[in-house]
Amino acid sequence: MKPIFEFTAGTTPLLVSVPHAGTYVPDALAARLTPAAAAMPDTDWHVEKLYAFAPTIGAGYLVANYSRFAVDLNRDPAGTPLYPGADNTELVPSSTFAREPVYRKGQEPDAGEIAERVELYWKPYHAALAAELDAIRARHGVAILWDGHSIWSVVPRFFEGRLPDLNLGSASGSSADASLAERARAALEGPGMSLAVNGRFKGGYITRRYGRPADGFHALQLEKAMTAYMEEAPPYRWDAARAAPMIVRLRATLAALLAWAGERTRPA
Repeated sequence: MKPIFEFTAGTTPLLVSVPHAGTYVPDALAARLTPAAAAMPDTDWHVEKLYAFAPTIGAGYLVANYSRFAVDLNRDPAGTPLYPGADNTELVPSSTFAREPVYRKGQEPDAGEIAERVELYWKPYHAALAAELDAIRARHGVAILWDGHSIWSVVPRFFEGRLPDLNLGSASGSSADASLAERARAALEGPGMSLAVNGRFKGGYITRRYGRPADGFHALQLEKAMTAYMEEAPPYRWDAARAAPMIVRLRATLAALLAWAGERTRPA
C-alpha cells in the first residue's frame, strides 16, 4: 500500500499541509473511474512543488499522496457540506468540478465503502496533522497551519468569472489571529497577482477544524489559481518560469508568518 502521505518534521512553529496534490488511487478503484475522472482533473496540480522550499525554512511539511477521488481530506468526515446552500463536492466526490461523473455506472461507492475510506485514508492524514500541531504548540507555545491549495481559474460550478490569483481564507476571521492574517495578506499582496481575502474560498474543513486562535492554534488556507503558475489545460504542465514569482511570494509570506510567531513564542 502506498503511504498515505509524506511528512518532513520542522523546527519552527509552522506546518504546511498540502492535502489535494496527490494523484494515486489503488488499481481496483482506478478501474471504476470514468475516463474524465481518471485524468485527475480536480487535482491541486504541482502545489507540492510550490512549497518544496518549506523544510528549508524550518517548516513542517505534510503532503498527501492519494487523490481526492479516494477521499477528500478537506471535507468533514460526517459529510456536512463545506458551504451550506452552495454547490459542494462531497467527502467522496461523485462528480468532477466540471460535473462529469467520477464513477462508471453502477460502480459508485456505498456508505460502507465511504466509511472504510475514511478509516484507511482520511483518519491517518488527520491524525498526523493533529499530532504535529499539538507537538508544535507544546514546543513553541503557538502553532501555525498553512493549508496550500489550487484550482482552475474558471470553474462555473463554484463561482462566476475568473478567480483571483491568490485567495486567502481564515474562515471569515475565526481560524487565525487577525494580526497574523493581516501579515499574510500584506505579504501576498503586490503587483502581478490579484488577491482576495475570505472571498469565495474562506477555508475548508482543515482550516476550520484546526484553527483555534484562543488555544494557540492558527490556520490559514491559500487557494491559488492554476493559471498563475502552470499550464491549466491538460496535461497540466508545470511552468517553472511562471511559477518562480509565485514561489517568491509564498516564501515571503511564510517568512512573515514565522516572524509573527517569533514575536510571541518561547524558545524550543
